[in-house]
Amino acid sequence: MKNIFITAIIASLILASCAKIPTKHSDTIDPQTKWADSIYNNMTLEEKVGQLFMVATYSNRNSAHTDSIQKLITDNHIGGLIFFQGGPVRQANLTNHYQSISKVPLFIGIDGEWGLSMRLDSTSRYPYNMTLGAIKDNAIVQQIGRQIGKDCNRMGIHINFAPVVDINTNSINPVIGVRSFGEDKFNVTEKAIAFTEGMQSTGVLACAKHFPGHGDTSTDSHKTLPTVSFSESRIDSVELYPYKKLFRKGIAGVMVAHLNVPSLESQEGLPSSLSYPIVTELLKEKLGFRGLIFTDALNMKGVADYGQPGDIDLAAFMAGNDVLLFTEDAPKAISKIMEAYQQNEITEARLAHSVKKILAAKFDAGLNAFKPIETKGLFEDLNEPINAKLYNEAIASAVTVIQNLDDQLPLDKNVKENIAFIKLGNGSADAFVKALKSRVRISDISNLSNEKLLEEIKKYDRIIIGYHRQNSRLTNAISEADKKLIETISKNNKTILTVFASQYSLKETNLEAVKSIVVAYENSEVANDISAKIIFGEVGADGTLPASISQAYPVHTGINIQE
Repeated sequence: MKNIFITAIIASLILASCAKIPTKHSDTIDPQTKWADSIYNNMTLEEKVGQLFMVATYSNRNSAHTDSIQKLITDNHIGGLIFFQGGPVRQANLTNHYQSISKVPLFIGIDGEWGLSMRLDSTSRYPYNMTLGAIKDNAIVQQIGRQIGKDCNRMGIHINFAPVVDINTNSINPVIGVRSFGEDKFNVTEKAIAFTEGMQSTGVLACAKHFPGHGDTSTDSHKTLPTVSFSESRIDSVELYPYKKLFRKGIAGVMVAHLNVPSLESQEGLPSSLSYPIVTELLKEKLGFRGLIFTDALNMKGVADYGQPGDIDLAAFMAGNDVLLFTEDAPKAISKIMEAYQQNEITEARLAHSVKKILAAKFDAGLNAFKPIETKGLFEDLNEPINAKLYNEAIASAVTVIQNLDDQLPLDKNVKENIAFIKLGNGSADAFVKALKSRVRISDISNLSNEKLLEEIKKYDRIIIGYHRQNSRLTNAISEADKKLIETISKNNKTILTVFASQYSLKETNLEAVKSIVVAYENSEVANDISAKIIFGEVGADGTLPASISQAYPVHTGINIQE
């Protein structure tokens, strides 16, 4: 049945895809156009179509995987690779090898939303977007974008599929969450522009995602097709706001999500990535975007369940996408698009439009003069002191005090009082305990049973609770047991709650009796150390919530604590 459905979609797109393709007019041919034209004019049809595909590859897999990628490069002439898990030296060596056997230089991409460490071991990690969203100084975000660009350059990576510009207005969003800069469209846009300008200043192309907006979904497009039920006017005013601003700033790419958006696409259940009204009429024509348009991964269930491999790719291309990411069957997809071309379902102008855009972007990325990656000193170059310094500066600027009743903070180290520490959550608290004990005498009573703990805390003047989450990407609420313990302790004790997790973890907890609440967003050693410094007034706190916890703690809540 789904084959009939996708065939009908392709048929309906044939006339639409023959629409006028914009062409470049100039009295003189610039070097970029000259290079792109020279490559294009010497390509076979299969080589041209192959340029449309960026295939997933890994540097931590066996020789069979490497052989399969080699075959796609030499036999199917694919245009690029998107690297996933592995290590930097292994990836650099593979990139050099793959580039050496490709007739046309390969476009190399990665998902490096918080740096190369999102995919590669032994590389520097930067804060999640949501953490960056808490920072007031956008210059820090720009510096991080620039450093990520430098890291990508060092690895021979030409496009980083970042930033995420989804407005995360749904706290239970299972796939975006801390990947978003927050729920305020203005703050998200400012951070996205800063990140993009920083990264693109190094020559690495940025790609905003996930168009037209994945921020208010309750399902994961990797597993199913999420629905966005907003009106067209709401989407235009909120979800599309960052894109409009980024287009004016010259962002290089946009990634189209797999979403069901009834207000923008009348065909029931048609993924946005296959929608001509969304990709061509909205993104290209109404919004005037002239950069590269990428599909989200075509192996994701949000689109893969809609048809067969090959048919999905053809429909995505005819909808207006330029680059087809993570196809399930590149040879079959290339054959399908070639067949459509030979049957005049795809015009020469349509094919040339996308392929020449891809080649022009390769020129912009320096692939007209490709140089192999130097592996000597690679580890050191990717882990320079500036990387750690930027992470520290970002966390120090992000940590947010959302409550400070009776001006409890900062504590005075010279005042003698009995302080107890209680650790909650499944993450390590070692760094925080060490930081606290280096400043005052403190008793760690975390190992007591709840019954004994509630009796023991009567001996103390003040309680510091640290909620430590092993995986800071998770946005679910803290456990019922931890919630009750926080509420019980805070009713009868001067309590400081420090949260080394997403602010969303507090969304179901009654916090009104907690004297002081510090949100550190991440459970890194740096976040633990800085939080201790804030508690004792050694550094100030200047962050604000990038997204609301509840009506009592809305977006932009933040109490300035002076050192």
